[in-house]
Amino acid sequence: MTKDNLLPSGLPRIESLEMRGIVKKFPGVLANDHVNFDVRTGEIHALLGENGAGKSTLMKILYGLYQPEEGQILLNGQPIQINSPADSINHGIGMIHQHFMLVNNLTVAENVALGLESSRGIRLDLDVVTARINELARNYGLDIDPQATISDLAVGQRQRVEIVKALYRGAALLVLDEPTAVLTPQEVDELFVIFKQMAQDGHALIFISHKLHEIFALTDRVTVLRDGKVVGTRPTAEVTKAELAQMMVGRAVSFERDRGLANLGEVRLELEKVNANNEQGQSVLRDINLQVYSGEIVGVAGVSGNGQKPLAEVIMGLHPITSGQVSLDGKPATQLPPSQRIETGLSYIPEERMHDGVVKDFSVAENLVLQDHIWPPFSRGLFLVLKAIIEHAKKLIENFDIRTPSRETPVKSLSGGNIQKVVMARELSRKPRMLIAAQPTRGVDIGATEYIHSQLLQQRTEGLATLLISEDLDEIRNLSDRIVVMFGGEIMGIVDNEQTTVAELGLMMAGEKRK
Repeated sequence: MTKDNLLPSGLPRIESLEMRGIVKKFPGVLANDHVNFDVRTGEIHALLGENGAGKSTLMKILYGLYQPEEGQILLNGQPIQINSPADSINHGIGMIHQHFMLVNNLTVAENVALGLESSRGIRLDLDVVTARINELARNYGLDIDPQATISDLAVGQRQRVEIVKALYRGAALLVLDEPTAVLTPQEVDELFVIFKQMAQDGHALIFISHKLHEIFALTDRVTVLRDGKVVGTRPTAEVTKAELAQMMVGRAVSFERDRGLANLGEVRLELEKVNANNEQGQSVLRDINLQVYSGEIVGVAGVSGNGQKPLAEVIMGLHPITSGQVSLDGKPATQLPPSQRIETGLSYIPEERMHDGVVKDFSVAENLVLQDHIWPPFSRGLFLVLKAIIEHAKKLIENFDIRTPSRETPVKSLSGGNIQKVVMARELSRKPRMLIAAQPTRGVDIGATEYIHSQLLQQRTEGLATLLISEDLDEIRNLSDRIVVMFGGEIMGIVDNEQTTVAELGLMMAGEKRK
């Protein structure tokens, strides 16, 4: 084999990989319908589509987690059989998952060596592993200390460890599944430099992301799936954002969010020097001071795990505070249970919709009256008023465009976007004065995202005070009047959306306080 056919790691390149006529069926669902997809050496090929379009199924077939009913996989023009992840790895195919597969109390070298045979039998050869990690780090500009403990690393550094793990195992083709989900803008930029270098060195990369701006910043070609079928494959430079969105959802999608000027009213929510600990007694909120006014959306930005979830739960009364004061509509609410906070006009869209937002085995109609079913008109004494519940469900299903076979369908049978619409419909139907919306479009496709955003902006014009917690910086920038940035349970700064930049937000998200 000539030097030109080798990667900088010394491993052979994958000149091309083709998935041809792939069919995968689940009970009642045709997940992949004769899908054709290919990727070439030196290329970054995006795989794009709504939730349920078939992207993950296709990549799980490539990685050996599923077996197709029809179709074949060709590597450098030759058919191959992939029956397990081990087969996939042996063929030079690796996967970088959005949720890190690392053991926090082990070092980088120990994580990389985990599950591999040692060259010294039962004795560890971490010195050999360390030398190889250093070589890979130099080749790809990864800047990793093999002796560092995973728990001491920043999120962006952990992502690099995942890349090194895949390269160490001989990956010439990498599947990148939402690799930027928990990174700051600066970390994303650094990661893209690494990916582009890898492609330039001869790796083939498949990139999965919901963020269209990332598709345009990184990829060479893009394939769009819809309802299990390939809608089209285009050079990224020859397609527009609007065209990709239309290919994904089958209709025109608006990306513009016309907020207009905020019409501020009275303070609806106020936190004064709020502190809170987790179950281990560690601080998760530190001296939080925050006000949210009627008629505005205040966005909370930050990398996952920096106090956003405790903040939402403290406001809702689901997490105790150690000191400080929470006020709703100018009245102390620190000691109020969640039910009484709801009665004061507070609504909550939780980030874990299946765990905290719905009862998955209940019907759509039942979920639409959760918490309200004990009050008129939905109950009379000890008895539910089914007619009122049915009419209420019918109205909300229509008004919020909830796509469900019927109001009696178990909510667990709906798509993620429609489950989120059920939660939003229920919370907004109470006519709240204050709304906490935590990750309202996480895992939701472009069409449902557009709808949810329009609802939040509509409620803003009607005087609702909204605290929007999101790890999607584009979402924060599109919807918010003011932006709060959190790091390590502290507020790094509160800025006017129109008077800040992504770079400034990124610095605060990385822990630099605004002066």
